[in-house]
Amino acid sequence: MKIFAAPLQGYTDNTFIEVHHGVYGAPDAYCMPFTRIEKGQVRRQDAARLHRAAEIMSSTGVEIIPQVIFNSAEEFSTLVHAVKEAGLRRVDLNLGCPFPMQTRRGRGAAMIRALDVMEQVAGLVAADADMAYSVKTRLGLEGGDEWRGLLPILDAMPLEYVAVHPRTAGQMYDGALLLDQFEAFASASAHPVVYNGDIHTREDIAQIESRYPQLAGVMIGRGLLARPSLVGEWKSGSDFSLEERRSLFGRLHAGMLAQYQDILCGDTQILQKIKPLWDYADLGLDRKALKAIRKAVSLAKYTIAVDAAL
Repeated sequence: MKIFAAPLQGYTDNTFIEVHHGVYGAPDAYCMPFTRIEKGQVRRQDAARLHRAAEIMSSTGVEIIPQVIFNSAEEFSTLVHAVKEAGLRRVDLNLGCPFPMQTRRGRGAAMIRALDVMEQVAGLVAADADMAYSVKTRLGLEGGDEWRGLLPILDAMPLEYVAVHPRTAGQMYDGALLLDQFEAFASASAHPVVYNGDIHTREDIAQIESRYPQLAGVMIGRGLLARPSLVGEWKSGSDFSLEERRSLFGRLHAGMLAQYQDILCGDTQILQKIKPLWDYADLGLDRKALKAIRKAVSLAKYTIAVDAAL
């Protein structure tokens, strides 16, 4: 099975992708956090991220898939145009973001119910021979079987794969996985299906592969933040020692911090970008050490806290 890194807003930016690839080796592809419309146009920082992603792909050979989030065919077209302008030729459609800030605006998982808009988008995708498309979705906004109305539209689109998180948007990232509905989706889909959700260990990947041998792959999100070595461990067939995982994480952190120091100004901006790397990190660290990292208000104090922790 292929291994994809999931898009996670605020975490898996271009810096994470580039440094993670250099330290651990790459999954089959990284999916970028979504690009969106703001005040009628593509956000400037998102457009810049797309161009930077194209540069990273060109220099490293790593596969990066941009993602777009939209609530109309017009927004979709504008976003895809920005992806093309950046020189990228793959794009993922975000139909799964569960956060109310997006769903209340008709974006993300709300698109599962917006079948009229999705019919228009499907027509645009089918007519676009210049791009490769994929979809990341949930089973529904509130109901676990809402995907059934969307599936015929997805089936009519030329998609490389459909990644499915087997929860509703209302569940966010908690609650039972709706595996019966996921299995029904995977069996009915005309496209290859990728499993996404609650993958934290090599054993989790192996269980998915064993239970669903027909799948095209798995997509790992928060599990990769907790254990950035997970893809490397899967490929090697063995778990890394805690000492090795801490050492590699130290290299990941140092590389990301160096990049942020090059492109950002002031301690506050740099710390706002680097601190999220610790949110999910599963390194068996002392709680007091982690607290010191999170409370640090200057780079000097932060660096001392990190050195003490690792």
